[in-house]
Amino acid sequence: MTSHSAKSRLGGHAPALQRTGPTLPFADERHLLAHQWLVDEAYLLDAQDYESWLGLLADDIHYLMPVRVTTARGAGYDCAPGMAHFDEDKYSLSRRVARFQTEHAWTEDPPSRLRHHLANVRTFATPDPGHLVVDSAVLLYRSRGDVREAALISAGREDLLRRDGDGWRLARRTILADDAVLRTQNLAIFL
Repeated sequence: MTSHSAKSRLGGHAPALQRTGPTLPFADERHLLAHQWLVDEAYLLDAQDYESWLGLLADDIHYLMPVRVTTARGAGYDCAPGMAHFDEDKYSLSRRVARFQTEHAWTEDPPSRLRHHLANVRTFATPDPGHLVVDSAVLLYRSRGDVREAALISAGREDLLRRDGDGWRLARRTILADDAVLRTQNLAIFL
């Protein structure tokens, strides 16, 4: 996965560190810590404890989900240039979270039932030992109400985790959905 942040309107401030070398062994303490971080984050998202989730984010986070397109094999791109489902920084993410606490969050009232399934976690070193790149696959099961069918969103994620005094913070997340057309009512959720 390549970094899309530099091409994004909000991503210019995002850390540009990239992976170096092969994946870290599964028994490597850094991999174990990164995997545990992802599991703990998924728990917070499933519980919709968004205030606590915001505490896991670095102040300079870039949270990006480009719009996928289906193109010929040799086209050289698979995301629509300049288009994204999410292109956010910490301020915009905090505003979304604050909105959930109001009566204006009708897209999540009643709230969805969520389950983030994580798989294929691979961790990579970076030139800065205080950062790790973490690839993962996520499958989001989302059920809302009693009438509609549940929605599934499958995606690959590339995260940049930064070591902070009291743990890790998410400094960059790029989400690449496996579908060009998302079959969900809305995206009032976090991946």
